[in-house]
Amino acid sequence: MTPVQKINQNLTSYKEQLLLHPLYNKITNVTHLHTFVEGHVYAVWDFMSLLKALQIKLTCVDTPWFATDHAELRYLINAIVLAEESDDALDGSHLSHFEMYLDAMKSCGASTFEIENFLADVAKTQNIFVSIKTSGLHPNIKRFLDFTFTVIEKGKTHEIAAAFTFGREDLIPNMFTEILKEFKVNFPHHDLSKLIYYFERHIELDADEHGPMAFKMLEVLCGNDEQKWREVERVSAEALERRIELWDAILESINIEEYA
Repeated sequence: MTPVQKINQNLTSYKEQLLLHPLYNKITNVTHLHTFVEGHVYAVWDFMSLLKALQIKLTCVDTPWFATDHAELRYLINAIVLAEESDDALDGSHLSHFEMYLDAMKSCGASTFEIENFLADVAKTQNIFVSIKTSGLHPNIKRFLDFTFTVIEKGKTHEIAAAFTFGREDLIPNMFTEILKEFKVNFPHHDLSKLIYYFERHIELDADEHGPMAFKMLEVLCGNDEQKWREVERVSAEALERRIELWDAILESINIEEYA
């Protein structure tokens, strides 16, 4: 059994919790949909920082330019960045996946006020941890973001890659498939074309390209170093725990709306 297979096996319970999470079945009306995307958008945004942290670690982003040690790692991360930061949008333009998600939120009538206000505060404070702490976000969303940026700031390269791979790229195809099922059943008469395109695009890219490429990155970064693989598993497990808590927070908000 390879290290990746072993870690995947050890993470099974976390993945099952996410794939069977009761949140998906609760997205049954437009109000619930808006609550979902308004909470999920923070995961869409902070993913881009994980991505760029890896690009900074694995490529040269300074001048004068010097080749970094591993050409294959440069290729893998730059190929992923190209699609995530400048992908084909539904109208033929090129946008980051975060910008596509904001556009889809507006298109389906969801509010982008809170996420845009939060990002304005991040730009003002120039300290993501201060902005997280002083925000009015749900405690679970705060923990989710705090985990991401703590890994970025303090984690080793393979630990950042672990959060990126097991916490996102490997997880997203199956998880987003569950979400899409609910969208197509519960909103047959609503125009969710941009939102559906976003999810379908992620499923396609992550399953066929980005997931395998991310695993290849981990294999190159960790090699036969057992300590590194143990650190990968630890970070991956915590990444999945924080994602479960994010889903719990959104579910809690939907339940509060139902009984308000």
